[in-house]
Amino acid sequence: MIVYKTGNIFNSSAQVITNTVNCVGVMGKGLALSYKKKFPEMFYDYKVKCDKGEVTPGQPYLWENDKVQILNFPTKRHWNQNSILSDIENGLKYLSENYARMEISSLALPPLGCGLGGLDWTQVKALIDKYLGSLEDLDVYVYEKQDILSLPEDEEKTTEKRPARSNGLAAQQSLF
Repeated sequence: MIVYKTGNIFNSSAQVITNTVNCVGVMGKGLALSYKKKFPEMFYDYKVKCDKGEVTPGQPYLWENDKVQILNFPTKRHWNQNSILSDIENGLKYLSENYARMEISSLALPPLGCGLGGLDWTQVKALIDKYLGSLEDLDVYVYEKQDILSLPEDEEKTTEKRPARSNGLAAQQSLF
């Protein structure tokens, strides 16, 4: 079963929540940064795995402690590159073949590779449906849009704008 919803993935009732990661050990922006701040011990483990070359496209892996289970899902090879659709597909295929071995019964997913990764959501959604839609013993909750009002405080978007410069100040600054 797949349910598409809007909300905060951190508030999901799913057994496992999914973090989108790259393969070089950086969680500097977007949802991954929220995970890094919320779960620093997960980030440390992820960084060590990346340094050893153990985080690879197409192979999501489960991290857990006594409070949370996180599926780190590689959506980018490098943080400064776009996501590759076949990497998402390979990861979903791997997940569909291994979720039972990982003992995952319910899973929360963000739009894999569609934020900073630049992929088209309709294509990724079709892959999620293809690989996870027919799995009767896995409940999947896809958070199509993150509710920015319910993200952790340090991740909320601000609408505050800087005051505009007066022409006089701009002219003075251009002289120096």
